[in-house]
Amino acid sequence: MLRMSNATPAVIAVLVAELVPAAAFGFAGERVAEALGRLSLAVRVTLPALLVMPYGVIAVSKHIFQWNWFALYAVLPVVMAWLLARAAVADPEQRGNWRDAVILLTLGLAVDLRWFDVAWPAGLRGLNNLLLVDAGLYAFLGVRRLSGTGFDFHLHWSDWKMGLRELLFFAPAVLGLGLALGFIHPHANVPALGKAALTWAGIFVFVAVPEELFFRAWVQNLLERRVGRRAALLIASVLFGLSHFNKRLTASTAHFNWRYVLLATMAGIFYGRAWRERRRVPASAITHTCVDWLWSWWF
Repeated sequence: MLRMSNATPAVIAVLVAELVPAAAFGFAGERVAEALGRLSLAVRVTLPALLVMPYGVIAVSKHIFQWNWFALYAVLPVVMAWLLARAAVADPEQRGNWRDAVILLTLGLAVDLRWFDVAWPAGLRGLNNLLLVDAGLYAFLGVRRLSGTGFDFHLHWSDWKMGLRELLFFAPAVLGLGLALGFIHPHANVPALGKAALTWAGIFVFVAVPEELFFRAWVQNLLERRVGRRAALLIASVLFGLSHFNKRLTASTAHFNWRYVLLATMAGIFYGRAWRERRRVPASAITHTCVDWLWSWWF
């Protein structure tokens, strides 16, 4: 998540600007996609070059502007949109195309290996991830019009039901294994109600939704069309687990945190189950948020 202790008017403005595309697709995705479809191909493909603006504003205000990063943030969203416009033509059945794989691999590695983080000031690198989420939403939902993602912000009772059900199934397994591995260490911590609620909301918006969008709505969704539901769930969960290889490093896990990978893979199975029940990102994001929220306070 973002550390907003060093927030400035420019940072707040950029954060709001980056949340607008996600909100547009989350609340009116079909209408946004239809509006984009009425544009010429050239305009539709070049329009996401505007996503360079968040980097430009932050870089100039923080005196760290570099043309190479400006060029990357201007060109990458355009290349993504162009590739998925081609994929929409080459793969109208949406069974998955090599272009989908290239974009997902690029986005996944860029975030996980923090390729672009050095372009941003410390504490504001989460803005990079939000920018990549916007580029992905535009390309996959606005241009490719990928079906079955279940990405929206209209939370239903069924989302809470599925999300909390998978949390209850997951909790005993992760507690037992985590304690056995010495990876989790319970401690008492009773947060104030307001702080607890804000923390939950922050995890939901800045961590759970982006990760569930990527691993469930895009990766698991496309894999199901090739390898079936069970194999897709397993593969997406393993990939989710592997994305945590460099998280919570200690002196004994300096290069590959296998304990975290194992527990995250298990978590991915339950997140994936929550998503595929009704193909709803909010459902898996609720499970994901609750796990991270409980972890942050008591483990």
